[in-house]
Amino acid sequence: MSTRTRRFALDWWAVQKRFIYVAVLVLMLCFAAAGAALYVWKYGNPLRNVGAVTNLTGAKFISFEGDVRVLRATTREVVFANSNTQLFPGDTVQTQADGRARIGMADGSTVVVRPNSTIIVRDNASGDDGKRSNVHVVVDSGQMYVRTEQQPEGANNVVETPKTQNKIGRETGASFGVNPEGSEEIRVNAGGVQSTNRSGVRTDLKAGEFVEVNSAGTLSTPQRLLDVPTPTAPRDLEKVMASGNGAATISLRWQRPQSGTAAYYRVEVATSPFFVPEGRVIERDQLVATEFNASDLRPGVYFWRLRARAASGQTSDWSEPRKFIVAPRGVGSPVSVSNLVSEYVGGEIYLIRGASQPGTTLRVAGRETVATSDGSFQIQITAPPGARTVTVEAQDPQGNSSQYRVQIGGSVGSRK
Repeated sequence: MSTRTRRFALDWWAVQKRFIYVAVLVLMLCFAAAGAALYVWKYGNPLRNVGAVTNLTGAKFISFEGDVRVLRATTREVVFANSNTQLFPGDTVQTQADGRARIGMADGSTVVVRPNSTIIVRDNASGDDGKRSNVHVVVDSGQMYVRTEQQPEGANNVVETPKTQNKIGRETGASFGVNPEGSEEIRVNAGGVQSTNRSGVRTDLKAGEFVEVNSAGTLSTPQRLLDVPTPTAPRDLEKVMASGNGAATISLRWQRPQSGTAAYYRVEVATSPFFVPEGRVIERDQLVATEFNASDLRPGVYFWRLRARAASGQTSDWSEPRKFIVAPRGVGSPVSVSNLVSEYVGGEIYLIRGASQPGTTLRVAGRETVATSDGSFQIQITAPPGARTVTVEAQDPQGNSSQYRVQIGGSVGSRK
């Protein structure tokens, strides 16, 4: 009996030892959990930012023209922009006199860098959940336009200038200008901007408002935004024939700004779409009327733009450049167009096809195209309601022109 009792006692102690091990482990885990809870209570959650905002990819060039350069923050290397160039925090974008760039940011917003401008991408991050983002761009000099889309809660889009910091609201379009003399301009076309100067004074700007920031950093009282005047003639890509002396006079016409009151206008005509100084052929300021005759224009390709100025000194943005062509007057030779056919697409939409000599310009129902290297052309038009025929105008590079009629839905064209 004593032997059995001793064996029973040894088995009982073996069970107790395992229990002690488990108890010690549980106790250690409790101490660890208590310590973690105390840390969180005192210092906050150390993992609160994990996965919140992560730099997923660099900003990308949507499009660019002319000389656009990127200064890399990490290597200080200067590279020329191309379709594969990405922009990362700290990178600088510089546009020269003939440069312009459109950049897509992580939050879906778009930044347009205008000629002779420098911006810095401070931050461009988006969360994995798609709900949080942080975009911060600095305008160091020149002009930049930003457009935001519908932003989720937690999105942060900031445009900084030397004298202000601006939080951009959702569905906002605004431009920021930093002038060489030290003053700045903010124009809000849509949405809203919260602007704070270096002294901490905040100004809330809404759609249709303009402020000027003086060299001391003080924002002016918001005033009504002076909108861009709208060019009306000549129409974009219009061809104008030179007169007998080999030159042409073009009547440039525009509409007054829809918002704000213009005191006068400035018009520029150039051979470059970037209006570089050496390419400008006409510059006229202090124009009161909404029409100006540009004279003595020799055959060639020209671009023109204009902007308005209010009595307060506020200037509008420039209008988008329009292009027109002065062509030499032809000798009266007909322009041949063959194989004219129309193809019904749907509704009032038709395709007009045919062939002519390469380089011939074809115009139909307000649309325009140029015959390719093999002479073929195709143009999609919207026909006037009830029309049975449309007129095809053909103009060759020498200035000769002819007109043809084509039956809608038919295949026979005849020269007028």
